[in-house]
Amino acid sequence: MRAVRVVGYHRNLELTEVPKPEITGPHDVIVKIGGAGVCRTDLHILEGQWEPKTHVALPYTIGHENAGWVDAVGSAVTNVKVGDKVIMHPLITCGLCRACRFGDDVHCENSQFPGIDTEGGYADYLKTSARSVVKIDDSLEPADVAALADAGLTAYHAAAKAARKLRPGDRCVMIGAGGLGHIGIQVLKALSPADLIVVDRNPAALELAKSIGADITVVADGTEVQQILDITGGHGAEQVIDFVGEGGSTAKGLDMTRRAGDYHVVGYGENVDIATIDLISTERNIIGNLVGSYNDLVELMALAARGKVTLHTAKYRLDQFQDALDDLDAGKVRGRAILIP
Repeated sequence: MRAVRVVGYHRNLELTEVPKPEITGPHDVIVKIGGAGVCRTDLHILEGQWEPKTHVALPYTIGHENAGWVDAVGSAVTNVKVGDKVIMHPLITCGLCRACRFGDDVHCENSQFPGIDTEGGYADYLKTSARSVVKIDDSLEPADVAALADAGLTAYHAAAKAARKLRPGDRCVMIGAGGLGHIGIQVLKALSPADLIVVDRNPAALELAKSIGADITVVADGTEVQQILDITGGHGAEQVIDFVGEGGSTAKGLDMTRRAGDYHVVGYGENVDIATIDLISTERNIIGNLVGSYNDLVELMALAARGKVTLHTAKYRLDQFQDALDDLDAGKVRGRAILIP
């Protein structure tokens, strides 16, 4: 089968032929890929940022946002059958550790992360586990929802956390209306009655934000903190979700956060720097967000099936992987880029 492989850091990916994965265990599931999301994390992988964390052996197949059709199953698999349309939770988890027993499988002590530390989905087929596959509604197609497997799940995880603490009349600020942010906007509006303020430097992104649920949009022109304070009567927002996490957004995000409010950081690239006396005296909370749990993905797919969350996508053939990565790096992708084998 074809697979797009990491052959070295600071080098371009390569498309090559590799053996098709085979069933070797009772809970294995082989999926024929219908869509693989292209994520900014993939760029960070090629830059070598993840190598100290994963120590993955090269070469390996990249791609951690995957959906498709079940091609083969192990002898103990009962939740899906050959031909089912599925989206894959990005982690392969054990189900036995303390975190898994609590349903917090994103922190599984024995997990594998296809596309990050083992073979991923920029390929014709992917091997995963029965614990990782979620059947999707007949109305949904794998190529249209693939990026919900990670980008969507990450946005859902953060927005759902914030939504649980928001009341009518509260304000939530989202920084960034791009690939993750445009999903987070839809999730927040589906789950919360709060007013949603979206901040982005791109007017086109703010137009999209407005069309999918943002109540107020703010151009990030250097005055965005003051604009948020003016909108909120000088107090700041109860919940701030930062999908950028670099370029000064962390300091600005904290300045937009109300006393006793929560600043959720999702994007990454810089340090969060705040004096402890400022954190203590205002009782603000800094909350990190990784990817969501299997149950989060089930809930997200329920919203997608009801049309509450849709992805704006740019689709590329598998052999156009370099075009997709270049377009993403240049900021030319509106929403999410999807590779289709």
